Amino acid sequence: MSIWVILKLIGSLALLMYGMKSMSESLQKLAGPQLRHVLGAMTTNRFTGMLTGMFVTAAVQSSTATTLMTVSFVNTGLITLLQAIAVIMGAHIGTTVTAWIMSLGFSVNISSFVFPAFFIGIILIYMKKRRIIGDFLFGAAFLFLGLGTLKDTGFQLVQDPEASEAIKSFFINFNEPTSWNKLFFLLMGTILTLCVRSSAAIMAITMMLCSTGVLHIDQGIMLVLGENIGTTITANIKAVTANVQARRAAFAHFIINAIGVTWALIVLKPFLSFICQMVGFDPEATASAPGFAIKAAIVLATFHTVFNIVNTFLQIGFIQYIERFVCWAIKPKKVDEEEEDGRLHFITTGIMGTPELSVLEARKEIRLFAQRIQKMFNMVGELVEEKDDAKFAKLFTRIEKYESISDNMEIEIAKYLNNVSDAHLSVETKSQIRAMLREISEIESIGDACYNIARTLNRRVKGKEDFTNDQYDHIHQMMALADDALTQMNVMLSTRRESLDVNRSFNIENEINNYRNQLKSQNINDVNDHKYTYAIGTMYMDLISECEKLGDYVVNVVEARMGVKQKEG
Repeated sequence: MSIWVILKLIGSLALLMYGMKSMSESLQKLAGPQLRHVLGAMTTNRFTGMLTGMFVTAAVQSSTATTLMTVSFVNTGLITLLQAIAVIMGAHIGTTVTAWIMSLGFSVNISSFVFPAFFIGIILIYMKKRRIIGDFLFGAAFLFLGLGTLKDTGFQLVQDPEASEAIKSFFINFNEPTSWNKLFFLLMGTILTLCVRSSAAIMAITMMLCSTGVLHIDQGIMLVLGENIGTTITANIKAVTANVQARRAAFAHFIINAIGVTWALIVLKPFLSFICQMVGFDPEATASAPGFAIKAAIVLATFHTVFNIVNTFLQIGFIQYIERFVCWAIKPKKVDEEEEDGRLHFITTGIMGTPELSVLEARKEIRLFAQRIQKMFNMVGELVEEKDDAKFAKLFTRIEKYESISDNMEIEIAKYLNNVSDAHLSVETKSQIRAMLREISEIESIGDACYNIARTLNRRVKGKEDFTNDQYDHIHQMMALADDALTQMNVMLSTRRESLDVNRSFNIENEINNYRNQLKSQNINDVNDHKYTYAIGTMYMDLISECEKLGDYVVNVVEARMGVKQKEG
């Protein structure tokens, strides 16, 4: 009997976790772009940042999503690390809403509303325009079905004499209010949260154990404090492979909660007594007392909320010192320029909580990709001017490295976007991913064009030939036009699509085409007039042609950014 009850317990917990995840993802899909704008605009000082983090996290039911969005803004310079820490503090308050949702499941019998929610949800899912709302209803229904089943199974487990005796005999060893027993439950909450990777799931288990009387409320409170530490360690583990700002933000997340748990332990007895008086709960009451289960769950939710509010307001005045400490503790690694440019900066932490928000990270990575390609083109411009053979060879080798970097970046970003596209996405987001895949393909082609120019110049050096002064002037003019096109492309990639002005890019492309045609005709005449050899004329036109191709690739990137379909043939 007890084995099936335990399996049911585990299954209901899995149902709860899936429901929370589905509900959170649906909320983020509904409000993702708006939330990004809110985070970018409402972080002018520490208090607005804190309020922003609080409301955004309460809205999307995911402090992880808020933290990752915040870190991405730090990386791009939209907000400072100090402002990001304020948002994370607010996220700690916002995430307490989850505990109240859990307590609602233990306080109210909502099973009669679950199945109508499933019915309405499936109808909305088959209506394409309302699919996300249907997903939200399904997630909420799964969440409350899981909570209800968890509560019922908990009581069933306690009523099983064999199972009840085994559980109580385990916890009775830690009933004494000693420091070691407190530390045990603190560590248990931390480790369980690390293993399950969901503080909400451990909160639900804690409420179930306390509401059935298996776990004393003191022990439950220690589990809640451990959950606060565990969720920050999870964030730090995820940030191990991320950039320095992400690691600093994750570490600040840990520091804030570690300080909070420390002071909470010091004042735990009067603090918990105050919470119990507020709720009207007797810590020494038995599970058979009227309203015991409901009040136990509310005490845990209230403690979680009050703890995070007090912790935030105690530390918000010291944000600048937290920032200094995490910057001192986590210093950027010294790497050479090629190694730094070979790294992905925005998607190294993996796919975010929802695919819709992952697109933002990929968009930033593409902007960085385009900037590196223009950097590679500038190296090619230096190669044209370089007369020293040793320096020429060194610069050519560097360009070869950047060509390899270009290939790797295309593959990694494409792999990331393909992983994102495997999830359920809105029609608009699917269209964005198709456009972004086209963008990275064309940007990589620009890198190929740069490398082809460098190879042609290398062939010229090895052949011990040189261009005439007029040819150098024409090459400089053509490369200036190409650089202008690349600059405009990077401006376009950093501009919101609805405010794009593409005429400049198209005008540059027309200039490049016309100039290429002019130089092509002139080259034939110059070769016939023996102004230079046919071989040097061929290399000269190869450079001009590659610049013209580069201009075409730039226009293709711009068209992909605009959402213009690729021409066939």
